[in-house]
Amino acid sequence: MVHKATHHFDLVNWWIGSSPEIVYGLGRQFFYGAANGVRRGLARPYVRAHGDPSAEGDPFALDLAGSSALRALYLDAEHEDGYHRDRNVFGEGITIEDDMTVAVRYRSGATMSYHLTAYAPWEGYRVAFNGSAGRLELDVVENAFVDPDGAAAPVRRPGSPCGGTGRSRWSSISRTPRARATAAARPDARGHLRRRPAAGPARPRRRRRDGALSLLTGLAANRSSRPGGRCTSTRC
Repeated sequence: MVHKATHHFDLVNWWIGSSPEIVYGLGRQFFYGAANGVRRGLARPYVRAHGDPSAEGDPFALDLAGSSALRALYLDAEHEDGYHRDRNVFGEGITIEDDMTVAVRYRSGATMSYHLTAYAPWEGYRVAFNGSAGRLELDVVENAFVDPDGAAAPVRRPGSPCGGTGRSRWSSISRTPRARATAAARPDARGHLRRRPAAGPARPRRRRRDGALSLLTGLAANRSSRPGGRCTSTRC
């Protein structure tokens, strides 16, 4: 939950202007890993895709050499940290959870329910903020669907404002006539979130504590999800 979800936790902390207090977590490996590869008929004998002929034709193999960006970011930098970005996701040693649920209570009193599906056929996120005056929604599509034959194609979910790659859209729903009247009398909340900062005092810089709090959310969720685990405080 640290490797896959820390940046999401960091966003939520920033969006709501608070920090986590109590964390519950559940996680499992549902799709990837050696046992799942055998069970689903997706197992291949290679350790990493680069330079191994047995990875050819595998829709889950990542071709680092075939992309100048991936080559520069990962393949050419392996001597720096030894990280192999193209390991076989159904190989031995793949143990990270790929299906995770987290519930968080923040110091402000806000609560969050979070779910991550790491094996989903598209990459992005959907966020909804529910408050006393209405609801604010955000849909983001970062990478569109890729079918098993390797052909990428944008997918539009019925009613979704996002139908391509790298697109996002905010939408708001007022809950009451009073809320709608209030919204009409003040700057639009969506515009406040989307527009460029106006000239004036600089926004406070991100602090090391902010990064630590996002990491602690994942660490606390991991501890909670262990057998016999329970809710975990992230006070620091």
